[in-house]
Amino acid sequence: MKRNSILKILNPILAILLLNQILTGILHDEIPKAAYEFFHVGGGIFFAVAAGLHVILNWNWVKANFYRRNPKG
Repeated sequence: MKRNSILKILNPILAILLLNQILTGILHDEIPKAAYEFFHVGGGIFFAVAAGLHVILNWNWVKANFYRRNPKG
């Protein structure tokens, strides 16, 4: 599978996981502890893995924008 095809799947998953983290963080007092641990803690693990994969797949962009030499210096 090509990198762009993977990113087209991964980016919406990252958005959903981010919303999950925000909503469960805000509503942690309103939802049962078992549900909170499943969705917030478990979702956080998946979010970290997905974010890491996202950075790996976009590493060329990161290098081009953050590790470029200063042309004026």
